[in-house]
Amino acid sequence: MPRMDLADHFRTSARANRLANYRLQQAMLCLGSEDFHARRVSFFPSLAATVNHLLAVDVYYTACLHGEADMVLQYQQFRPCANVTAWARRQKLNDERLIALCDGLAMDDLERPVRLDRGDRVDLNPLGRTLAHLFMHQTHHRGQVHAMLSGTSIKPPQLDDFLLPSDARVRTEDVQALGWTEIDLFGEHSQAA
Repeated sequence: MPRMDLADHFRTSARANRLANYRLQQAMLCLGSEDFHARRVSFFPSLAATVNHLLAVDVYYTACLHGEADMVLQYQQFRPCANVTAWARRQKLNDERLIALCDGLAMDDLERPVRLDRGDRVDLNPLGRTLAHLFMHQTHHRGQVHAMLSGTSIKPPQLDDFLLPSDARVRTEDVQALGWTEIDLFGEHSQAA
């Protein structure tokens, strides 16, 4: 079995992010506006506020990772999505940008400094650590969305157990809906390879 390196891990993590967001989006498409914006117990007080925070931060970090000079402006000009459909569309675009970036990574890229313009200062962090931070942020807030869905009529989707090559049978429909194959998910580490 081929060895997995850290760049492979980030490629898988980028697709895991997309898959989890897709599952949340599919579940939440049934929510009406009232449920999407209803006050709930969490760090951000609604599903709408939480997914919009996730997207705003994703936009900022994706701009940083791509070295875009207007990263702060993109964050400042972020306009929240009013409904699940708008959020799903915009989140998909950002998720796909992140996947493309991760697909192009080599191990040497992971130490490259990433400029994080914070408005009042500029931080430099290695690309690999920046990605690790972003994936943790996404997981943290998606967990909050998942918990908030428990307070609706929507069953929260499974988000956490479909990242092993041997679990292909339980993600077949979602992988096909996203236009992927198992090789897209795991490269040479796929059982289909």
